[in-house]
Amino acid sequence: MIDLAEDTPSNPLLRLGAQPIALTAAALLLLIAGVTSIAIWRAYTGSAPEADRVVASRQLQARTAQASEQLVEKTKGLEATQQESIDQLQVVQDQLQTVKRLLAAQQADTKRLSEQVATLNESIDGLRQSFASARATEAETPSVTRRKPARHRVHASARKRSHG
Repeated sequence: MIDLAEDTPSNPLLRLGAQPIALTAAALLLLIAGVTSIAIWRAYTGSAPEADRVVASRQLQARTAQASEQLVEKTKGLEATQQESIDQLQVVQDQLQTVKRLLAAQQADTKRLSEQVATLNESIDGLRQSFASARATEAETPSVTRRKPARHRVHASARKRSHG
């Protein structure tokens, strides 16, 4: 065993292996130093990509806001156009109702006038028949029973005056 004691001081790896806490502490210190150096290195050199991300994010937000505003404006424009179309449609419907009323009145007048024309035609037909029957009756009666023409009556009344 004395031989082992003599070998231990000459081999430094064996001496570290004998103290595992010291070895773990040294490894931990190296690990912390590495992480710290990486963090410091990223803080100085890695800030540009971080800033680029922030700028890109802000630009995206600005574009989104602008697109949203444009969408709102277009929606308002569509609403106005739709309201104008509704108003125009209402005017056309009102005009159509007016035309329907005028057409109904005109049809009623046309019907009334047609009935009046039919009544007049019937009256004319009645007069024609009456005139035709009067002529037929006149043609059937002897000419003796006819009245004297107006010129004979005039001469007769003139004779009475001259004799009187």
